[in-house]
Amino acid sequence: MTPGTLYLIPVGLGPAATGFTTPSEVGARVRTLDYFVVENAKTARADLKRFEHPRTLRELDIRELPERLGPAELDALLAPLLAGQDAGLMSEAGCPAVADPGALLVRRAHELDLRVVPLVGPSSLLLALMASGLNGQSFAFHGYLPVAEDARDRRIRELEAESARHQRTQIFIETPYRNERLFEALRACCAPGTRLCVACDLTVAGEWIRTQSIAAWKKSVAPELAKRPTVFLILAA
Repeated sequence: MTPGTLYLIPVGLGPAATGFTTPSEVGARVRTLDYFVVENAKTARADLKRFEHPRTLRELDIRELPERLGPAELDALLAPLLAGQDAGLMSEAGCPAVADPGALLVRRAHELDLRVVPLVGPSSLLLALMASGLNGQSFAFHGYLPVAEDARDRRIRELEAESARHQRTQIFIETPYRNERLFEALRACCAPGTRLCVACDLTVAGEWIRTQSIAAWKKSVAPELAKRPTVFLILAA
């Protein structure tokens, strides 16, 4: 029996029209699948409605990634593929397996010699980098910075120093309700010549992207970032 394929399905970053962020061929592929592994079942069901899946949601096999993803859990999720069924992997927003626990499932799929196919869709990280004007030849994504203020500020200075050494764009994110605290920490910790890009609400109404030096940010009114999905990027002078 030929094993199934694991399709990596990007979903919208917010309430934007599916046609704006997803090629029609991707939607057509999604509509052929009956089995989905997802980060959040409620969100996935809403996205499948936007994809206009022809089957009722009750007819679909939608399984959430458990909090504990050990070998047994991963193999159980991939068992239908070994039996010949195709599957779709969906994250909470954007691209699966990027800043997403689905990466562990993809890694196990490779270990089992299963075919993995990434589909085209929105990535907040790449969209922010594209729009930032910062170095797109050398960049690194660091996920979430520490929550504790001292550790967070120390990490900001470390990333800025590394950026200066390698002329590397440093990319990171924060839980939306802490965005404004992170923004103020960046204004306080970074050197005046370091450039900071703030990219929020990408692809949806209210999208706002600005890059300027820390010196300029200190003279500007702080943007309203609370509860808005935001990507932060810095490049040291």
